[in-house]
Amino acid sequence: MQSSNPVFARSDEFNGKATSPVRSDPSQWQIDLNGGGPPQSSTGDRRMTLDSVVEKTGLTLGLLTVAAAATWFLIGDITVDQAALNKAYAFAMGGALIGLVLSLVNSFKKVISPPFVLAYAVVEGVFVGAFSKIVASYVGDPTIVFQAVLATLVAFGGTLFAYKFFNIQVTDRFRKVVTIAMFSFVGVMLVNFVLSLTGVLESGGLRGFNTLGLLVSAVAVVLAVFMLILDFDYVERGVAAGLPERESWRAAFGLTVTLVWLYIELLRILAILRGSD
Repeated sequence: MQSSNPVFARSDEFNGKATSPVRSDPSQWQIDLNGGGPPQSSTGDRRMTLDSVVEKTGLTLGLLTVAAAATWFLIGDITVDQAALNKAYAFAMGGALIGLVLSLVNSFKKVISPPFVLAYAVVEGVFVGAFSKIVASYVGDPTIVFQAVLATLVAFGGTLFAYKFFNIQVTDRFRKVVTIAMFSFVGVMLVNFVLSLTGVLESGGLRGFNTLGLLVSAVAVVLAVFMLILDFDYVERGVAAGLPERESWRAAFGLTVTLVWLYIELLRILAILRGSD
């Protein structure tokens, strides 16, 4: 099965080109609670498991959270200090741009590099921390960040529950439609960013904190949930194919990208709704 997801498209294993696939029954998958290591293939190489994906994802998200928290406290109080506000915008812009570069490197790198994945987590954490600080200052309530985190966890858990217990089938058509929609959305947002930066569009254009921005973020949340479904499907197929353990890093990176996107959009929605009160 050829993957249309850019994160997985460069992996031979995720595209059905593994040299020694190991067949398994998905209904028998379970997380090892006894501390045992990942199973090994006939060649002695460790295989990707749900355990290894959870471990790598937990590590990247943990590192991202630490970087975000450190950035939050490093910036200071932006409500009374213009220098702190400028620092927040610099961190947010720098984190977003460097994170974009690292995400492209990780997406199109044929052999996944754990250091690059961890570097992405740190840089993206800087962006998340700075952006969260700016939004919290905009609404005048830091608890909005906790609310957005909680909403992200609920969306993630709900999507996983629906995927697992409602037996959602990810067809080739579904993959193509979601991927095309995602690239189209990103393309429109990049154009909107350039036009806003050059002054052609006022108040952020499609990304303003207004009714139009609310609708755009709502569309983004739907796309992010669909991307989560694709992530779950690729992980499931990867485990079934007996991929090498290093591919757990690719799966962790894909999940981290989607969760960060989902968090940012939910934070924007909450800020817009709070601002309209």
